[in-house]
Amino acid sequence: MDPRFNDIAADPRNSIFQVMFFPDRVYHAQYLNATRSSRYRYVVQEVRGKSEITTLKGYVFIDGLQICNFLRIEARGGRLAEVVRERGRLMGPDIMANVGLTPAGGQRVDARVRMHFCPWIHGYQVELWETLDAPVDKNHDYQVLDMMGYHGSITKVPEFAAALADLPALKRIDLAFRENDVSYPSRIIVQDSDAAWDNYYRRNIQVPNTQEPSSDRNTVEQNGYGVDFERGWFIKKVREIPPVRYRNGMMEPGNPQASDANVIEMRWVLQQEFGGTVVFFHEVTIPPHTVEGTHQHIGSEELYYVFEGRGIAYMGANDDPNLAKDDTIPVVTRQIYGLDPKPCKKLEVAPGSVIYTKSGGIHGIENPYDEPLRFVAFLYHST
Repeated sequence: MDPRFNDIAADPRNSIFQVMFFPDRVYHAQYLNATRSSRYRYVVQEVRGKSEITTLKGYVFIDGLQICNFLRIEARGGRLAEVVRERGRLMGPDIMANVGLTPAGGQRVDARVRMHFCPWIHGYQVELWETLDAPVDKNHDYQVLDMMGYHGSITKVPEFAAALADLPALKRIDLAFRENDVSYPSRIIVQDSDAAWDNYYRRNIQVPNTQEPSSDRNTVEQNGYGVDFERGWFIKKVREIPPVRYRNGMMEPGNPQASDANVIEMRWVLQQEFGGTVVFFHEVTIPPHTVEGTHQHIGSEELYYVFEGRGIAYMGANDDPNLAKDDTIPVVTRQIYGLDPKPCKKLEVAPGSVIYTKSGGIHGIENPYDEPLRFVAFLYHST
């Protein structure tokens, strides 16, 4: 990281913009594995975070000499701990990770590695080094040598040699985490068939492979976290992205508003490209006289911004306290997808309207008019 970012962040004139220039702790590289010896130094070139995961890539030095490139993976393990407990087991000092590396223009290469709990970060971590050999006429420090080797905190994976040799070209990392192969507290072997996994809730993406509404061909399972090292995207015309079409989206078959003609469209702009907890950003078209079913969010939050057309939105009757106490806004009963009917506020929306729904909140939208209704939506996990 350019050290001038520290000055930018500390300048009182920039206090309102500090959120854009925040020097993340990982750039300082003061807690990485080999720093247990003062002979080693890391230069972190790039950092990406996603949910509970942090990935870093850069270079490692000994006595001022560059040893090799490295990739570090950190995971807090919160989601994994939940599914491990469901099986009556506890998290131990190690977990496993399926790692896929994809260089720009190249083929993805996969391997499984072991990650170790580190109190310095209060999470699990592993460093993948391009080589474990010291430079000529140098020896590794004993404090670091003890962490090196197969399944060590510092390890070399032969399958990743080509991908790690060219760090700028390494643009995509796919990750899924499973509990250790030895369970706790029983210390019995856990086979893959019975293992608990954190694979981003079997993460899938939506791809316009066919214009057939609600086709399974448009759902592509990735079963893991996609960490993207690209630095930006420019999409000149979102409307040129082919839509994925959904018939009776978020509606039960018995819903009186469901019909074969009730088809809405979503243009999936960004999905796994996001870091943090954002899941997707898409543009939604509700054609004239169609409906997106009213549904309740659990563990996720979503924001709608209407930019074209008119429509009717529905929000849980008590979700927004300002709406709840406004008796001029009608309350109607709506069928909630997969649940019982519930009272909702009926709201007129037009360009500039925003609907923000937190976990536990209810929303839905319909277009009773003769022109298309369009809005953009962000969805992200609450935890």
